[in-house]
Amino acid sequence: MRSGDDRDGFFGDASGSGDDHARAEAAIAGLSGARPEEIPGRMCAALVELLPVSGASVSLRSDGVPVRISASDEAASYLAELQATVGEGPGTLAGRLGATVLACDLTAGRDPQRWPVFAHQATAAGVAAVYSLPLGIDALCVGTLDLYRGTPGELTERQLRTARRAAWLLTEALVTLPWAECGERGDEPWLCELVADHDEINQAVGMIMAQFGADAADALARLRGHAFVLGRTVLDVARDVVARRMRFDGDL
Repeated sequence: MRSGDDRDGFFGDASGSGDDHARAEAAIAGLSGARPEEIPGRMCAALVELLPVSGASVSLRSDGVPVRISASDEAASYLAELQATVGEGPGTLAGRLGATVLACDLTAGRDPQRWPVFAHQATAAGVAAVYSLPLGIDALCVGTLDLYRGTPGELTERQLRTARRAAWLLTEALVTLPWAECGERGDEPWLCELVADHDEINQAVGMIMAQFGADAADALARLRGHAFVLGRTVLDVARDVVARRMRFDGDL
């Protein structure tokens, strides 16, 4: 993840010629011919070049833990997994509300109060601002696009329009993928792996419910809490639970 300048002036001021904006639109539009499974990764890389951000990630929303499907680099991947693990953050809220959430300063003011655990961990990793956009159609939110940068600050209206254009293209790609056919044909290994990850988390939650006699919300909270304490992702811990290498009844 890039740090340092974060190119706040990439698009210039409001009196600029608009050439950079046109170039951004052309670059995003150029991805429309890519295969749907290629678009998330290519879009994350493109946005880091087009906007004053240092990283980008795309996550699918679920009833339990969001599933990261792409990220521009390891740092962005870590931040997406961090939100999934602690159960809070701008992306988590954007997915729940189906609305854009802008955390322009995680170092001070209101934002660290809204997400204290995430803000503490994110700033320790060198991220001071997160911009989260929902991926969906009308009231249906299927995931989020999260943009990260190392310095506090807002995106301009023009930059937000570029991000929203990218979010719409990502939405089109995600709803085009053959989710229902994954288990039947097995011809989309990338997609089937995502479905399997989500299923493992749900299976682990079910096993913790049985071990504790807890409800689903409590079981998921225990899974998340244990992952956070161990400094691991929810998916990693879920896999240990499913493989019976870990129990939540006191014999950890």
